[in-house]
Amino acid sequence: MAKRTLRTLLGASLLAAASLVQAQEAKTVAITQIVEHPALDAVYQGVKDQLAEQGYKEGENLTVMHESAQGNSAIASQIARKFIGEQPDVIVAIATPSAQTVAAAARNIPVVFSAVTDPVGAKLVQSLEAPGANITGVSDMLPLEKHLDMLQRVMPDAKRIGTVYNPGEANAVSLVNMLEERLAARGLELVKAAATKTSEVLGAARSLVGEADAIYLTTDNTVISAAEAVIAVGERADIPVFAADTATVERGAVAALGFNYYEHGRQTGKMVYRVLQGADTATMPVETMDTLDLYVNPGAAERMGITLSEDFVKEAKKVVKNDK
Repeated sequence: MAKRTLRTLLGASLLAAASLVQAQEAKTVAITQIVEHPALDAVYQGVKDQLAEQGYKEGENLTVMHESAQGNSAIASQIARKFIGEQPDVIVAIATPSAQTVAAAARNIPVVFSAVTDPVGAKLVQSLEAPGANITGVSDMLPLEKHLDMLQRVMPDAKRIGTVYNPGEANAVSLVNMLEERLAARGLELVKAAATKTSEVLGAARSLVGEADAIYLTTDNTVISAAEAVIAVGERADIPVFAADTATVERGAVAALGFNYYEHGRQTGKMVYRVLQGADTATMPVETMDTLDLYVNPGAAERMGITLSEDFVKEAKKVVKNDK
């Protein structure tokens, strides 16, 4: 009996030691981010927090390299080349432009993308079910029908919906095309204003004055990083601004029915963890987010010339108060 107990204890000790060695095995994760704005910053933090929760802690057994391209595709390419030269265990690419630059160059390093709206359309994967290469990740494909339901509930008389987008970003073009189709099916018109860089967002938004009854912003990174410019135009011209991501409501948009991008990052972190444990990206289906949160900003609505109904505000997960 004593010998059996001793063997059991020794076995448990060996297993614990093996687990400890495995947990302490150092890994390197490189994270490239196309631009810094609250939604994408939340993704980055979510990835790190999830990895830490699962045993990979920065400064202990995890080295994290993190670079932002500051909205510049040329810089994104430089970051991709730099990371590939460093040979990390996994590259995490936040947003479509960063994912595309990494995918074009990284052939032998696993890549996990995040906040990519249409990974098939962006030619990152062969299909959502079977990516087929060294890349997979989490998509933030927008529930456009639900967004339009929300907008029409608040503004049932709106006929012309304006949007600002970057025609050079695949993610943005894909969304605008889908948005135009869905608006047309409802008998509504999409008024488009192009901005190829953040400095052009204000001028693009101004071009919508007198042309649009409301403005809807997708998750276009060029535009969202300068969302305050669109919001300022909306306030001056009484054009309510709606958004696809909830963080923009906290910056002054009227309302959004969107994902929690921090949780999006945590979901991405779970996929990164699986890759660090040996999972094959080629056979890991692309994941999506299911939970939607309604954020509303009654003060912003008033500044843009409308009043949100009590019932609508009561349904919100968060009521933002940033009165000026």
